[in-house]
Amino acid sequence: MIYPNTVGGVFISRPNRFIAQVEINGKDETAHVKNTGRCRELLIPGVRVILQKSDNPARKTRYDLISVWKGERLINMDSQSPNKVFLEYLRSGKYMDDITLIRPESKHGRSRFDFYVEAGGRKHLIEVKGVTLEEDGIAMFPDAPTERGVKHLNELSKCVQEGYEAHAVFVIQMNDIRYFTPNCRTHQAFGIALANAAATGVKTSAFDCEVTENSLVIGKPVPMRI
Repeated sequence: MIYPNTVGGVFISRPNRFIAQVEINGKDETAHVKNTGRCRELLIPGVRVILQKSDNPARKTRYDLISVWKGERLINMDSQSPNKVFLEYLRSGKYMDDITLIRPESKHGRSRFDFYVEAGGRKHLIEVKGVTLEEDGIAMFPDAPTERGVKHLNELSKCVQEGYEAHAVFVIQMNDIRYFTPNCRTHQAFGIALANAAATGVKTSAFDCEVTENSLVIGKPVPMRI
């Protein structure tokens, strides 16, 4: 995916989870943060950020904060981008062969999954999670407790019992990652649910991304340690 109209800036503060104060070309601006997660390890005063300028004159904020430099690593933190780049990946045929139908936002049971796919005569339900948390080259999810994430994994296990192919896909919004693991330190229940899902037949996978200041694309598979 491509981000037009990007510009560099410096992060100043985050008054609330929806907005950030940034400096762009020497001027203080208020930007919309496209991620309501904590991101405390990323949004540190003084770090370099990448923003997208909006063409909509009716908006209250002229910019969206889409990525941040963590040292020499550029991390995309747009929470909408993992589904978008995974949809591109699906359509490319690189994730699975013989796709005849892709339906985003598909309700099943008590959950709404990111994708329902028909391919090779099989029905697939896919849940995608974006990953922005990294320590020493290790990507982790979640960065905060997520009961919704646990619910999704438990529902995917039920889908397998019903005859579906079920998938939990982690899109790591950066590259140069050693491996992915659930963040049990922050939410042990999620790690347990992921292990149980894999044991019941849910297909689990993780992919890194190639990130530039104006683009994001899924890169290569990343080893998982569940």
